[in-house]
Amino acid sequence: MDSGFQSERAQLPRNMIENSMFEEEPDVVDLAKESRLHPLEPDDVEYEPHSSRLLVRGLGEHDLEDDEEDYESSARLLGMSFMNRSSNHRNNMSGAYNQETSGGPCSLSSARTVLVGAFVVVIILSIAMVVYFLPKCTFTKEGCHKKNTTLTLIYPLASNGQVFPWPKMRLPNAVVPVHYDLTLQPNLTTLNFTGSVQISLLVKEDTNNITLHSFGLKIDKATLTPKASSQSKDVQVLEYLHHQQIAIKVNPMLLKGDTYILNLEYSANLSDGFSGFYKSSYQDKNRTRILAATQFEPLSARNAFPCFDEPAFKATFSIKITREADHISLSNMQKDDTTSLANGLYQDAFVKSVKMSTYLVAFIVADLKNVSQETTNGIMVSVYAVPDKMDQMHYALEAAVMLLKFYEDFFNISYPLKKLDLVAVPDFEAGAMENWGLITFREITLLYKEETASILEKQIISMVIAHELAHQWFGNLVTMEWWNDLWLNEGFATFMEFFSLEKVFPELQVADRFLKTRFEAMEKDSLNSSHALSTFTSVETAEQIEEMFDSISYEKGASILLMLKDVLGETVFQEGIKRYLNEHKYGNTKTEDLWNSITKVKNVDLNVKEMMKTWTLQTGFPVVTVTLDTTGNKIHLHQERFLRISISQDLSSSPDSSYLWHIPLTYITSSCSNYNQPKCIKTWLLKNKTDIIYLKEQNVTWVKFNMNMNGYYIVHYEGNASKELFGLLQTNHLAFSDHDRAGFINNAFVLASAGKITVRQALYMTKYMTNENSTAPISEALLQLGRIYSLVQKRGMLSLSSRMKKYIFDIFGNLIDRQTWSNNGSLSERQLRSILLDVACDHNFGNCTQKAQELFSMWKATTNMSILPSDLTTTIYSVGGRDIEGWTFILQAYNNLQLETEKIKMLRAMAKSSNAQKLIWLMYASLNNGVVRTQDLPFILATASKTLAGYLFAWDFVKENWDNLVKKFHPGSYPIQSIIIGTTSQFSTKSHQFEVQTFFESLTGTGLQLQAVKEALENIQLNIQWMDKNLENLKVWL
Repeated sequence: MDSGFQSERAQLPRNMIENSMFEEEPDVVDLAKESRLHPLEPDDVEYEPHSSRLLVRGLGEHDLEDDEEDYESSARLLGMSFMNRSSNHRNNMSGAYNQETSGGPCSLSSARTVLVGAFVVVIILSIAMVVYFLPKCTFTKEGCHKKNTTLTLIYPLASNGQVFPWPKMRLPNAVVPVHYDLTLQPNLTTLNFTGSVQISLLVKEDTNNITLHSFGLKIDKATLTPKASSQSKDVQVLEYLHHQQIAIKVNPMLLKGDTYILNLEYSANLSDGFSGFYKSSYQDKNRTRILAATQFEPLSARNAFPCFDEPAFKATFSIKITREADHISLSNMQKDDTTSLANGLYQDAFVKSVKMSTYLVAFIVADLKNVSQETTNGIMVSVYAVPDKMDQMHYALEAAVMLLKFYEDFFNISYPLKKLDLVAVPDFEAGAMENWGLITFREITLLYKEETASILEKQIISMVIAHELAHQWFGNLVTMEWWNDLWLNEGFATFMEFFSLEKVFPELQVADRFLKTRFEAMEKDSLNSSHALSTFTSVETAEQIEEMFDSISYEKGASILLMLKDVLGETVFQEGIKRYLNEHKYGNTKTEDLWNSITKVKNVDLNVKEMMKTWTLQTGFPVVTVTLDTTGNKIHLHQERFLRISISQDLSSSPDSSYLWHIPLTYITSSCSNYNQPKCIKTWLLKNKTDIIYLKEQNVTWVKFNMNMNGYYIVHYEGNASKELFGLLQTNHLAFSDHDRAGFINNAFVLASAGKITVRQALYMTKYMTNENSTAPISEALLQLGRIYSLVQKRGMLSLSSRMKKYIFDIFGNLIDRQTWSNNGSLSERQLRSILLDVACDHNFGNCTQKAQELFSMWKATTNMSILPSDLTTTIYSVGGRDIEGWTFILQAYNNLQLETEKIKMLRAMAKSSNAQKLIWLMYASLNNGVVRTQDLPFILATASKTLAGYLFAWDFVKENWDNLVKKFHPGSYPIQSIIIGTTSQFSTKSHQFEVQTFFESLTGTGLQLQAVKEALENIQLNIQWMDKNLENLKVWL
């Protein structure tokens, strides 16, 4: 599954507990309590963020200088009255204790106190002695258990009060499914459905119960039939809601080897969210049309039919769907036949599926149109969308056909189904979902119109299609055994999306994006709150499983596979993964199965398992410190875990001091530095904390490690190694590849954030960039410099932020002035132009805003989008939408448009507004799935959070609407991760840190246990640390 449409692309509800200590007399309308604050029109909103009202008002009154007092957040402001009350209370109590009293009564009271105290001490000592002399035991709810005896499991109570026969969250293995016969009848008018499922079961162990998953289903009838006798018997169904399980107790016991059919008839409502069997809607000729679609990964097949909803319980499926005449139905397999029923209904029966996990089952009932093409291997590939968007399907069809052929050839394993459908669903939470044979997409990640879409959007759509097609092998054909090894699915699909596009569509130039992916993975992985790729910690609850869908599983997984490919060579790597797929097809695997398969390939003279387990079983990644000894002609190496915030100040006692990776180092030296000569690129496997490389060449003046940033580690050059290397960067930057230059920038600022070098040293690295023309290093430098600008700007240090802005444009101003407002050039050149002009217009540099406003006015006058350069429409909309008239015009265009790629750019422009009324209206319109779809709310909040005008509003919106947010999106899901981390990422004060922590502590349920909350708090601490350590150096540099 593609986790989401980020940046350019875009369940158990918790109740928020208001902490009375932070209440104050309201001086603005409370959005959480006044329903009228979701108006029909954006102009009706009046709102001011609770968080840091002083910040907003103070900026309006006067500009604050660098050395002025930092602003306080609402946690401190609103807590002030409580602290005053507490202080008064303490003062009053103190006065009472200090009053003079007469001696007589006081003496009598003291004597009584001594006697009572002595009596209590005697009782405590007596109890302690009794406990000490008792037989050693462990006390539980069940009483005393003798030491070394097994604790008896405590069985929960079912919803009817009877004992539920299974106490664990994971299902037992005593009974397994072999086949499902599933019949469904959705009603798109009443928005509910009925279903029946007959599950063929095999008994693997003697047992007296059958336990499986079901959630939100009303089971009307249940029977159990032994296949040997065919005599059905009604059975009682017990339900344990907390684990989303049902169970059937059986007597006599089911015996190993026996087979049964469990028949369950049920009904349910179509889900209001984005998971299970849910409803979606779209506008067709001014009327609302409803469709029903599925999203089962990771835990929602149980919401559509009772099943063994864990990846390892693979089975085959025969599916029948009843529909109305004006709808079609789709499922994983091709349609077998259609039967006419009473009342104008039809039933479609689909061919029996291949063996697969429940989370890959899918079905859709809708009025959709399609375009199709048969491959040379006889596979029918089709792209489906709502009728008005047929003209946007053709590129996806072309890309899918070409990529499917590439994967079949590369893996040397034929795609096992007869058809492959790609379906654009109007309401869809993730970017896409790899259901076998029926891949579902958000419209923006599948539909493309050449005339209006940018080249970057074409690249992104291609990447998502490549990702989901790779899953047909990695994830579908071979599936991880449990969610703790999710990276086997998502890491491989992410790696293959880049690898395949470099082979099939080289003009899309995805290498720069893969580099950015590696940087993003390392950013998260350098936090204490990160996790191992293949984790042995608890991954059982819904939140824990959802949290595995993050940049570690996707991006780190892809990054270490790239590193392994470079070590083994492409041919050996390819043979290894082909062996892995063949050895485990239609089965389930753990991480070690992959390493075992690769090790069996001939010509592998490396202990792959020993090396790679250091990358999958350990959290984080290493920093390699390099010291060049020119006198001794040798290189000193040292590795340690890289953390931007160290848990322990004493490194020798830190738990991270025991971390050790087997690092496949690559490097060049000054004596042989030609990237195109393989002999110049040397390798070294660093397996110890320290090591020495003795150089054969003489007079080596510099060394460069981690060629093209393909290794998952960063490098810290010390002493002369740093001076010579970065001196060369200033005088002849083309001596290094563009990816290595981007790596220098990234590593420098990351090392500065951890205090390993000063921010002045990092900034020095950017001085050469007046001569830089390549996209990768420029985009990385703008990202790093932009973060510094945002930190000081949102601290209210306007003078310093102005100096920072001047520094940025002193470097890139000439390059910006050379840009044209066109779509000319290669993808990389077009992407660079888009980045530079967006930054320039955001900061009103040169004539950028004037030119953008002129183009916006032309579009406004003609409503002809083709007159705009498609690569630059995001920038043009953002400038045009700064005033109320322009913002309103964009909203009207958004409402009337059918092009999703264009609508997301308009949404970004509206979310960047500095108008509080418009911004708050937009957030609520999305929350309530009105003019703007709820699926786009995380994108709106993330965009607003990056602006000075919006970041406080976004955080307040999250606090005031938390209950609704976790009803719309599952706790732990990627949208919730994005919302939490995105809306707090700009905070850099202890008061804001306290506010965020206090809010999540106040929530019932998981609260602070969510990984995203831990990451958000750590990011705020990093921002505080950066400001404390680097602010003075920054002032001096600027």
